[in-house]
Amino acid sequence: MRAFGFTAPRDVADALGMAGDTSAFLAGGTTLIDLMKLDVLAPEQLIDINRLPLRGIRLGPDGLRIGALERMEDIARDDAVAAHYPLISQALLLSASPQLRNMASIGGNLLQRTRCGYFRDVATPCNKRAPGSGCPAQNGDNRAHAILGTSASCAATHASDVAVALVALDASVRLRGAAELDGERTVPLADFYLRPGDTPHMENVLAPGELITEVIVPPLEWARHSVYVKVRDRQSYEFALASAAVAVELRGGAVHDARVAVGGVGTVPWRLPAVEAALRAGRSHEAAAALAAEGARPLAGNAFKVTLVQRVILRALTELAGPR
Repeated sequence: MRAFGFTAPRDVADALGMAGDTSAFLAGGTTLIDLMKLDVLAPEQLIDINRLPLRGIRLGPDGLRIGALERMEDIARDDAVAAHYPLISQALLLSASPQLRNMASIGGNLLQRTRCGYFRDVATPCNKRAPGSGCPAQNGDNRAHAILGTSASCAATHASDVAVALVALDASVRLRGAAELDGERTVPLADFYLRPGDTPHMENVLAPGELITEVIVPPLEWARHSVYVKVRDRQSYEFALASAAVAVELRGGAVHDARVAVGGVGTVPWRLPAVEAALRAGRSHEAAAALAAEGARPLAGNAFKVTLVQRVILRALTELAGPR
């Protein structure tokens, strides 16, 4: 780890005024500090934002609002979140470990970097870490890599579980920057993340010095009937090989409406409108799930994910079709 400066402002405006191209905001630090130790990231200045007034979990007529500094464990265990948006609670509880969830903030989780081994190993090329250096995953070890949204420049999967649940629910993030960044704006989470294309080092629309201040989940009464299913190599403390966030509205035992997004298979949290449309049209769970991998571009070691993501969605739908 390289030497760095440290400051801990108490005001959002002060924090934004300190930010620059060579600084980084520090919340839980569960990703940032790891990457600094590996020399993947080397900010000259850390801005500790934990004293900023960016907390709170509020459920109201306009939906669910979560301060960006709320800890993952506190959100997962919140009674209102578990009752009204169970897939959010489940996605958080299936993430990391209790120790990490007690430290990690929701804003930081949404911004966490990929777990691609090539990205985290500074001795290897990586277009995401060093633009133009290459992507060894194209012909190397790519079992855990993405099959959706990939490019010749990058096939790294997005790491966040809760981002998948939030994309399924049409959540947005509120961003705040300095005055020269036009102040405050709200961005749908589905538009916040960028597919790699030819610029995999650009992962989201966050401008330098801009800060996530709040997560906003719109009201959806039937989100009570939802589930997050995650398949991984071991039962705990592991990232998804494939996951599915599914919410369905049932009428007379049939699906009237649906929200479906998947993780572990995309370069960004991946919404599946074709699967949702098939369910609304009355097609069988099997027929709808079969559409999940449309447009997939598997690599030599991860073709199994085409079938796996279909089965994960089918499992989620089967769970939701059972007794409530």
